[in-house]
Amino acid sequence: MRVVHFGHACVLLDTGTTRILIDPGSFSAGFEDLTDLDAVMITHQHADHVDAEKLPALLQANPRAQLVVDEGTAPSVENPTVARPGDVLKIGDTTVKVVGGQHAIIHQDIPVIPNTGYVVGDGAFYHPGDALFVPDEDVDVLGLPSGAPWMRTGEAVDFMRAVRPRVAVPIHEAVLAMPQMAYRHFENLKPEGTEVRPLPRGEETEV
Repeated sequence: MRVVHFGHACVLLDTGTTRILIDPGSFSAGFEDLTDLDAVMITHQHADHVDAEKLPALLQANPRAQLVVDEGTAPSVENPTVARPGDVLKIGDTTVKVVGGQHAIIHQDIPVIPNTGYVVGDGAFYHPGDALFVPDEDVDVLGLPSGAPWMRTGEAVDFMRAVRPRVAVPIHEAVLAMPQMAYRHFENLKPEGTEVRPLPRGEETEV
């Protein structure tokens, strides 16, 4: 699978026959000119995961792309497919399993919103959104959250250890002044058999 990280939570997955863009949000850049997408998938309604101003033009440039969103995002977009935990979607030649269901807790005074994680291609890539839900499937490549108001670095390490991917690709890093500090902890504390691989922003990488 080829992966492009457009910064923060936004990744493009290209299996060779299917192109899926996940979480084109306001902290990411470079996804705006993409074409030939089969799906745009949103994990939850926060602006750093879905840029409401850029999404319409992206969909217009990709008329065959299926828009897949969580229940919380659905009222704010047109003609979505609403993904719920337990759903299994077919995007082109690729299967996507929907997991999780809730955003991680930021603070007890902030309401918890829906969050859907996407296990793409029978575990080829897992994007958890803003949660640390461990799926039942073996995961080859994990989009590993690096920093967030809802997470400590140690929790990210424990999540990586629980999932035990072949490759952990750090994402959700835009809130950190120096994400390399988190990456260093990931490298030092990774489980046996896992490679931590930060991707060059905007560059296609075979993983």
